[in-house]
Amino acid sequence: MNIHEYQAKEVLRAYGVPTLKGVMSNTVEGAVKSAQDMGGPVWVVKAQIHAGGRGKGGGVKLAKSIDEVRSHSNNILGMNLVTHQTGPEGKTVKRLFVEQGCNIAKEYYVAALLDRATSRVTMMASSEGGMDIEEVAAKTPEKIIRVVIDPAIGLMPFQGRQLAFGIGMKEKVANKAAKVFQSLYNAFVASDCSLAEINPLVETKEGEVLALDAKMNFDSNALYRQPKIVEYRDLDEEEPSEIEASKYDLAFIKLDGDIGCLVNGAGLAMATMDIIKLSGGNPANFLDVGGGANKEKVTNAFKLILTDKNVKGILVNIFGGIMKCDIIAEGVIAATRELGLKVPLVVRLEGTNVELGKKLLAESGLNIVPANDLADAAQKIVRAVKGAR
Repeated sequence: MNIHEYQAKEVLRAYGVPTLKGVMSNTVEGAVKSAQDMGGPVWVVKAQIHAGGRGKGGGVKLAKSIDEVRSHSNNILGMNLVTHQTGPEGKTVKRLFVEQGCNIAKEYYVAALLDRATSRVTMMASSEGGMDIEEVAAKTPEKIIRVVIDPAIGLMPFQGRQLAFGIGMKEKVANKAAKVFQSLYNAFVASDCSLAEINPLVETKEGEVLALDAKMNFDSNALYRQPKIVEYRDLDEEEPSEIEASKYDLAFIKLDGDIGCLVNGAGLAMATMDIIKLSGGNPANFLDVGGGANKEKVTNAFKLILTDKNVKGILVNIFGGIMKCDIIAEGVIAATRELGLKVPLVVRLEGTNVELGKKLLAESGLNIVPANDLADAAQKIVRAVKGAR
């Protein structure tokens, strides 16, 4: 789960990370009033969407007068903001964040994230703040300093100073930054984050250290114990089909292909998408119905797939362990009849009660194409979809 910058700063402030004064507004007049109430002489008007690269896309503007605040707010609110993270379709800006300006002396980058290689939280920092960290990693990887954190003792003070000195901070500023790093780590752990990023972290000409921008992602599996974080969820920023999937406990991610996938198990779902690509097709989604799916869940999964108008065919790939193949077959038959399925449907079943499942499909009288294995299934659905184009 992602949240907006202004929300991330609320979370970080609660753990002691210093930020500038700012107010969120969803109207131009509200943004102007916020600027007037805060006082100047400089403000920054920021688009609030769940994507990075807002500044490069024209979604972050410096204002040196109230008239400029109004002008920038008018231009940004409602714009279709395209960044490297939104894709070419962009996102509509529905919220603004107006923040006080400051005297920036130097920009840095810092983030806490889960490192799968070490199975621990890693904190990384760079002297190249304000840039995409991927670009820094590709061009100047030596400018990224990392420390791996022992979960039993947390981020140690010497590690914070190691990061600060490693990115070129002087002693007084480095000590302040080390405290910010500690607060960032505390927020990360307490909030069940998968990423907590400050970019840029700035050193001001007055010697202060501030979070000028912030991004936080949260482990969706831990949200049950983070009710305050859940309140930050902005459904306007999420794909409607993924919101619908969450209602039925389906793991679903929309993609841009035309072959719908219904699979049980995340690993098998990934392998299914890979072999569709290998066979010359393009998957329209990742969809894992889980190990305990029933007929109703399979029907809802079919409905979800068919909300995508790009879908020209569906591949069902089930390995029946806990889930029995005959139950899946019943769900496929029920969904096909209820929805009056008009696109090609290929089903590959393997595992518990597989023969009964195949028998149910064969005797259904429906236009369901059986497959012997995953390669056979992928080839059949790709051929069927290409023939329907």
